[in-house]
Amino acid sequence: ELNVSSPNARRGGMHFGADPELLHEVVSAAKQAARRPLWVKLTPNVGDIGQFAHIAEQAGADALSLINTLKGMAIELATRRSKLGHLTGGLSGPAIKPVALRMVWEAAQAVRIPVVGMGGITRGTDALEFLVVGAQAVQVGTANFVEPSAAIRIIAEIRNYCETNGIRSIGEVIGTLKMS
Repeated sequence: ELNVSSPNARRGGMHFGADPELLHEVVSAAKQAARRPLWVKLTPNVGDIGQFAHIAEQAGADALSLINTLKGMAIELATRRSKLGHLTGGLSGPAIKPVALRMVWEAAQAVRIPVVGMGGITRGTDALEFLVVGAQAVQVGTANFVEPSAAIRIIAEIRNYCETNGIRSIGEVIGTLKMS
């Protein structure tokens, strides 16, 4: 059980994902209580995602998923007010894919546990890029709001890519980023 009277809990609140000590405390507590594998979703709103991935792994995470939404803002110029319910909100979709790819690559380099990539996947090629940088699996989010069957189409596109390129197992794609 997380001790909510601890100094870390008082100062962090729901921002434990951006505080290394509190992230370790929360993941450790969750791991102790978990009866199943513990997957930890990391926030992209940190300076060094590799450090946070390593902390989550050391605290007991069985897998990591990233990234969550990026903090964003939208303004209605006519009223000069936020277009969102609050001043800021989460930016997701294709706009965050380059950031997500970098962070998934950095996390995959920092840990030995599986990394699940997400953030801007709208096509099979997007999903394959996440696998190339080291994700063991991917998740499709925002694309499903626009096209409820997006995941099914993306799977078919991945299958087609693999067949066209003589890839017999998706494992042949994972972690194959060439550095030059």
